[in-house]
Amino acid sequence: MTTIEKSVDVTAPVSTVYNQWTQFESFPAFMDGVDRIIQVTPTRNHWETTIGGVHREFDTEITEQHPDERIAWKSVAGQEQSGVVTFHRLDDRTTRVNLQMEYEPETLTEKAGAALGVIGHRIDGDLHRFKEFIESQGHETGAWRGDVQRSPQQGDGPTLAGPGAPPETSVPPLPPGQDPNRPGTLR
Repeated sequence: MTTIEKSVDVTAPVSTVYNQWTQFESFPAFMDGVDRIIQVTPTRNHWETTIGGVHREFDTEITEQHPDERIAWKSVAGQEQSGVVTFHRLDDRTTRVNLQMEYEPETLTEKAGAALGVIGHRIDGDLHRFKEFIESQGHETGAWRGDVQRSPQQGDGPTLAGPGAPPETSVPPLPPGQDPNRPGTLR
């Protein structure tokens, strides 16, 4: 596994910064190589990326989320990866965003890129573009303030709680025959 840790200080209140980060479908505006993100459920996202000419699609699941504090995720299909982004109030107008990510390079090119720190540079650029995005906006484009509790048993799905959580108490399973790698399609 390759581990990357990066941070950036954003001139905006912690709630504004956190709220914007919950708008996953806006990530292509500041993340290089991210073509599209579809939020399938409150805790599941489908990603489409093109990096180094290679198009990939994969799903991620939010494993833990606490407003103004942290969002953790893991891949559920595709390349193995996981991570956490934390939000730290430095003062009323400044927030530090820390991102830690682990991923498993699959191809020889990805392994070489990992060894050379290419993905780390890309993530550093993404964080700085996020900073520019939110600072130039002056406000978030939306927010999801739900709380996702880490599951007490590995293998269980996350549990939603708090304001903004849908009426269900946990994320429902996919319908019978639905391909988890391709939302909206049947096997």
